[in-house]
Amino acid sequence: MKYPAVILAGGRATRMGGCDKCLLPLNSVPLLAHLLTTLRPQVRDVLLNTNSARAIFTDFGLTTLPDTLPGFLGPLSGLLTGMLWSREHHPSAPYILSVAGDMPFLPDDFAARLTAGLVERRADIAIARDLDSCHPVLGLWPVDLAERLKLDLQEGVRSVRKWLHGFSIAHVNFPRSAFFNINTAADLRAASDFTDREAKTRPKSRVSAGIEHHTKI
Repeated sequence: MKYPAVILAGGRATRMGGCDKCLLPLNSVPLLAHLLTTLRPQVRDVLLNTNSARAIFTDFGLTTLPDTLPGFLGPLSGLLTGMLWSREHHPSAPYILSVAGDMPFLPDDFAARLTAGLVERRADIAIARDLDSCHPVLGLWPVDLAERLKLDLQEGVRSVRKWLHGFSIAHVNFPRSAFFNINTAADLRAASDFTDREAKTRPKSRVSAGIEHHTKI
């Protein structure tokens, strides 16, 4: 079963000068376009959670919503926005997938493996991890947790890791490179170097597919 997804892009990106990181160009293509190339085939629908003006995302054909709760409360607030949106527009979907907007190398089997991990381990939530650490904003979440999450946010909870302590978690392993994210200008240069190497060895790699996809938008 394919579930809806929320792309979390509502942060302030202070280390990148306050820009919308998901619009930064990676080999002349926005990070968001790279992400959508692999995300869209895996999910039922996509919501972009952003506190920026909706107009700048028009070309991507996405529903965009700001945080439900004001004050830039962090990724949990974006997750709450996604849960409430999913329950309204996809009431038959019990889960929502969350991804970060600055991760251009999302695996093609990301949703399938999280779903399998959730079912096999009979867990409440599935969270992605690599050999070094877990990535708590990358997960599969029951949308019925929306009310609990809203109350916890109103009571001051901000850390995704701390909020997860109350649940049974299925940690699903992925390669470390899958979750390379863009926090600094140096990260963006490193990602560009990586995609250049990939393009030379595999002309029809996922990166080139992302470029083709964006030119069709």
